[in-house]
Amino acid sequence: MIDAGSFRNGMTLEIDGKVVQIIEFQHVKPGKGAAFVRTKYKDIINGGVVETSFRPTDKYPQAHIERSDMQYLYNDGDAYNFMNNETFDQIALPVGEIEDSMKFVKENENVKMLSYKGKIFSVEPPLFVELVITATEPGFKGDTAQGATKPATVETGAQVNVPLFVNEGETIQIDTRTGEYMKRV
Repeated sequence: MIDAGSFRNGMTLEIDGKVVQIIEFQHVKPGKGAAFVRTKYKDIINGGVVETSFRPTDKYPQAHIERSDMQYLYNDGDAYNFMNNETFDQIALPVGEIEDSMKFVKENENVKMLSYKGKIFSVEPPLFVELVITATEPGFKGDTAQGATKPATVETGAQVNVPLFVNEGETIQIDTRTGEYMKRV
């Protein structure tokens, strides 16, 4: 059990039956009244963010999130299929649950599976991926200030905005957290 006075950023706890991660915390000692801990936390399973206050003596159990390396094998239309790199066990996760996480992941790439008490709730793709542009309009010099971009489709089917000088068939690096173009490779 962890008391609210010991909260730290990134800590995972179980609050009101939900698994949450502390985003921000602040110890407040008002001139009048008891001290409290103002906290902003994120529900890990559904992504909701809540701001609330706790008494420093409130205690909550720590939630242990397991991260395991898995290899993305293929998408069969209904589910994404993965293989555990150590045990070679295969699992399938429904497309609707993890579709956003997988839009920049190619087959045979490694991802991290996040689970709590054996239930997988999220997939973390690699931070940066290199993908080939399969379709984009040619860029034209013109009436642009700086930083003009155009839409491009990469080999996984995802849309990315790229600078005008990037052409079809080129390999680019993408930040999977933001979906932004980083550089040509």
